[in-house]
Amino acid sequence: MAMTMHVDVVSAERSLFSGLVEFLVAPAAMGEVGIYPRHAPMITKIKAGSVRLKLPDRDEEELIYVSGGLLEVQPSVVTILADTAVRGRDLDEVKAMEAKQRAEEAMRDRTASIDYAQAQAELAEAIAQLHAIQRLRKQR
Repeated sequence: MAMTMHVDVVSAERSLFSGLVEFLVAPAAMGEVGIYPRHAPMITKIKAGSVRLKLPDRDEEELIYVSGGLLEVQPSVVTILADTAVRGRDLDEVKAMEAKQRAEEAMRDRTASIDYAQAQAELAEAIAQLHAIQRLRKQR
């Protein structure tokens, strides 16, 4: 049996995952990070994207979309505190496409009194959700 570590993925609303994994990949602020058991301790910000969890005795990875937050790594425990988190299978592609279109329109409309940074953040989040949906489709 492969080595495992305990992972908790928690959002402000609820706990999405708590269990053993062989490894995980998370969207850290400076790029994706891969975490295996007995990884050196660290804390880093995470950005919008997919957290991929490799569960023991399963070929497919569990996918959880996070909109940002913190990742804490200890040798045998990893905790992801996400601003918002959604299981990959629960993502809504239509809503993500609509959010992407709204954000793109808001960024194009220079005459409107919009918060450009907010529109950029919404666009990045919608794109990250769409990437998560595409990754989930490739697994199937």
